[in-house]
Amino acid sequence: MITRKRSATGACVLLAALTAGLVPPSAAFADETTATAPKVNLVLDVSGSMRERDIDGGSRMAAAKQAFNEVLDATPEDVQLGIRTLGADYPGDDQKTGCRDTAQLYPVGPLDRTEAKAAVATLAPTGWTPIGPALLKAADDLDGGTGSKRIVLISDGEDTCAPLDPCEVAREIAAKGIGLTIDTLGLVPNTKMRQQLSCIAEATGGTYTSVEHTDELTDKVNQLVDRAADPVVTPVATEGADRCAEAPALESGLYTDRAEFGQQRWYRVDVLPGRELRASVSVAADRDVNPGYGVLLRAVTAQGREIVRGEAAGNGRTDVISTGLRYPKRAADDDADEPAAEAVCLQVTHSFSAASGVQTTPGLPLELTVDVVDGPGEADDVASFGLGRGWWLLAVLVLTGFVAGLLCGWLSRWRLAVWRTN
Repeated sequence: MITRKRSATGACVLLAALTAGLVPPSAAFADETTATAPKVNLVLDVSGSMRERDIDGGSRMAAAKQAFNEVLDATPEDVQLGIRTLGADYPGDDQKTGCRDTAQLYPVGPLDRTEAKAAVATLAPTGWTPIGPALLKAADDLDGGTGSKRIVLISDGEDTCAPLDPCEVAREIAAKGIGLTIDTLGLVPNTKMRQQLSCIAEATGGTYTSVEHTDELTDKVNQLVDRAADPVVTPVATEGADRCAEAPALESGLYTDRAEFGQQRWYRVDVLPGRELRASVSVAADRDVNPGYGVLLRAVTAQGREIVRGEAAGNGRTDVISTGLRYPKRAADDDADEPAAEAVCLQVTHSFSAASGVQTTPGLPLELTVDVVDGPGEADDVASFGLGRGWWLLAVLVLTGFVAGLLCGWLSRWRLAVWRTN
């Protein structure tokens, strides 16, 4: 009897210890890691129109499946990923039923690649396009945790479940303040779909991209999943000036602004000797724009002399265009008392033009990254002949080839002389 009581007492003590939190540190660390893990929910349109065969000779559904399989293989280990479908189950004509057709294909959590791929393989184009209801459910799928949260919506058509407007749904999600970003990708887009998906993305600070090829879809979804794993940085709102002399002074960081059509935006960065300025800019088309555009980023001295530039061009198949530049400031002489900083002005210009009937204000969203770091040392400077540090290796290879050629020629002559003698 006493033995039984002691056993029961021991079990109670053990249970109390466990419930009191006396658990191994590794378990507590795992719980903390899970709570802060980034979450991504891939929302795929499986409506009947996904049967169309206009992406690289195959169906839109086949392109989506291939892209998903490659993305699942490349998903970082620390990202919790889920998959939700819309229009995958109900093939009928009743709109009320069709607009409830959204389901969680794979729950958001640690990724089992084999299980997720098997679930994707079962999908077949079926029904309606309830984008709004799917976004509401997808946001609920991401509930909990303190890590970043991202929805990636892939669709080939606009929502068919009005009056529940997907743009209003996205604004409602953004108003909750849960830090959830929605990125949208349009397969073989038309104007109406483009406007709707752009509106959804803009409401939550996400991006919209037009996709017409399987490899583009794979690359973009991979990029967005990887972005979820990056540390969250809140950009600082700034307002560029119309000229260099009035430009705001920026330090290393991430900044946002708006650039009007045909407008130049100026910013200033002070660069000390021995430091290097690295800057990049992205301009997003958050409304319908004409195809053929570009973005230019210039580093200019206070006197107006161009130091270096970066530029990129778009052809209408992407809606975010980026470029960057680097400017190393050589170290001052040792005799200098107080090395003075150089004021470098950054000029941002884009050549987007608004399509007919599209509002031109406010300007397009602009994101500017500024980083001032230690510059390259003497060993990293560009060396003779413009070949950098690899010039000596090239010289050795040339010399070796020359000596080898001489030896081969001498041996050939010697063998010929011996043959003639014999």
